[in-house]
Amino acid sequence: MSWFRRAVEEEQSPRSQPSDRRTGSRLDKVFPVWLEGLHGCGMGIARNISEGGMFVETATPHPIGSQVQVSFPSESGDMTAVGEVRYVCHLVGRKAGQDVHAAVHGMGVRFLYFEARGEAQRALH
Repeated sequence: MSWFRRAVEEEQSPRSQPSDRRTGSRLDKVFPVWLEGLHGCGMGIARNISEGGMFVETATPHPIGSQVQVSFPSESGDMTAVGEVRYVCHLVGRKAGQDVHAAVHGMGVRFLYFEARGEAQRALH
């Protein structure tokens, strides 16, 4: 039996599926962020944010295990989260009946701690 066939059969087996490990609520908003790390910097789109982390769409995801600074722009001063890249994904798909492919590149980031800048930092002190 091929590996692919076994994988498909295991997915279809009546065994209980593993539960989602995420316990916190999620903010269903999309907003721009600035990413910085040892492997470069650039813009990203933050999605699916929670107390513990978020997904960031970016053309060049950082390697798993690396630390990144994710800055959230704000009128009262940027807020920066320092996090660890937990996973990287590259998804390619298309709508049925269309020849145009869409791709999403991104990474899951687990928050380690936060830093405040500008007015937000002054308000904390």
